[in-house]
Amino acid sequence: MIYRGASWLAGAALRPLASGDLAERLVLDRRDTGSQGKALIWLHGASVGELMSARPVIDALAAKAPLIITANTTTGRDLMRERGLPARLAPLDTPQALRRFLARFSPRVAVTLENELWPMRSAYLARAGVRQVMIGARMSERSARNWARLPGLIRPMLARIDGLSAQDEGSETRLMRLGLPESALLGRLQLKLLAAAQTRPGPAPETRARTILAASTHEGEDGPILDAFMAARRQTPGLRLILAPRHPVRAESVAAQMAARGLLPARRSEGADETAPVLLADSLGEMARWYSAAGICITGGSLVPKGGHTPWEPAAHACALLHGPHVSNFQQDYALLHAAGAAETLSADAGATLTRLAGDPDLAAAMGRNAQSLLRSRAGDAGPLIDTILRHAGL
Repeated sequence: MIYRGASWLAGAALRPLASGDLAERLVLDRRDTGSQGKALIWLHGASVGELMSARPVIDALAAKAPLIITANTTTGRDLMRERGLPARLAPLDTPQALRRFLARFSPRVAVTLENELWPMRSAYLARAGVRQVMIGARMSERSARNWARLPGLIRPMLARIDGLSAQDEGSETRLMRLGLPESALLGRLQLKLLAAAQTRPGPAPETRARTILAASTHEGEDGPILDAFMAARRQTPGLRLILAPRHPVRAESVAAQMAARGLLPARRSEGADETAPVLLADSLGEMARWYSAAGICITGGSLVPKGGHTPWEPAAHACALLHGPHVSNFQQDYALLHAAGAAETLSADAGATLTRLAGDPDLAAAMGRNAQSLLRSRAGDAGPLIDTILRHAGL
């Protein structure tokens, strides 16, 4: 009751100030702002990260039904518009804005990404007979403790959910403890892994087993990697290298380090490709190509304290994964990959590790298959969830 009263007062107080983005959030904007027409499905994500991770779901729904996408940020909204999708800023959680939004778009089902829980939105959707689905839902221990102090808000919201796909078992358990009906549970889905899991690499080049990729390297990583490669190549003639700096502006510095070791790299910026024995991949937007060309991948940002980059994109291409000690950004992910026999930490003698893997292509291939299998099992299958949403939309 307190929340409802406060949100009504906020909606009334903000109306005289409505212009620009605020007018859009109050749904007092004109109807020709990139989101005209009715929509069977309302899909909401907080910002760019959530919306991009849900691309496979969004694309599948957009192909089947008219939808409206909302975000809390202008960058999220604008990104969706750039992709040719109807998008706008989400309505504020006030009765007035929500009534106007639902009257304008008349959705049959509302799909929420990850952990966006809004009391007024939940209540007004239920009042309008709109089905509510959450996908990739997250609920940490800390958030669960905080919500447990507000049972009058969280329990009604969760009770109104018609279908929920959690990211993991822990989130699922905590949400049920807070009031989610067990009957609402759908198959688990990790949105951030979904696009990678749907990658289907083409035929592997014959040289793949003999090619090492150093992916998205940072300053301070190139030298040790080059030294390890040189040591491994002495033991494994014909060993190949693709080195892709995180920032192509460092290409000249990397090329100089290569030349100092007697390597004369071909450069992508000059038209060279993965057929070169040593390639400096000084370009942007082509990492998937290099993953496909290399059977062994060293993930950058991990040999220096940058927290490491995602292991799941190379895992999608069945790369054997190597990394340094600094993987705090993906600590649990790398631990799971180690347990699955898909990844190894580079030791002080990184050359010996490269020599062993390059000399045993069956082992490297098995590591790559393990990484790919783990990725697909953890991401989950979006197909049944998409079918459920479409059924709720009357399709």
